[in-house]
Amino acid sequence: MRKFLVVLDDSRECLNAMRFAAMRAAKTGGGVAVLSVIPPDEFNHWIGVGDIMREEARERIEAHFEVFAKWMRDKQGVNPELVIRNGQAADEIIAQITEDPEIGVLVLGAGTDNKGPGPLVTQLSRNAASLPIPITIVPGDLSKEKLEAIT
Repeated sequence: MRKFLVVLDDSRECLNAMRFAAMRAAKTGGGVAVLSVIPPDEFNHWIGVGDIMREEARERIEAHFEVFAKWMRDKQGVNPELVIRNGQAADEIIAQITEDPEIGVLVLGAGTDNKGPGPLVTQLSRNAASLPIPITIVPGDLSKEKLEAIT
């Protein structure tokens, strides 16, 4: 089975990337892997405090994931899997792609502000030639109706 790998973070464009991945998976008989990365610099505190903060981050990620997962199951008939990794986002995305041979497409949401598409899109598109799978970049301000028409 081919899986669409999509990144779950706090960005607005994440929503369109999730929608796109779920709709494409539903229409192609694929799956969705949702990756969330906990950055290491977030927990450079005392060991006990860092452990508590990491656990709280994991709980927030799981709650956020459940919102998307319910929509994917109810509206698209897709049951996504959640993967949580610790490290730098781009490195962990590449590691997940390398470790899971079923991943066939990386789906990223592009930001809509004047700062550009976002750090992940910028960094990973620079390295796109060396990735073993294609990247789909979904515009963050694409309407739900347009997404449905495209997929």
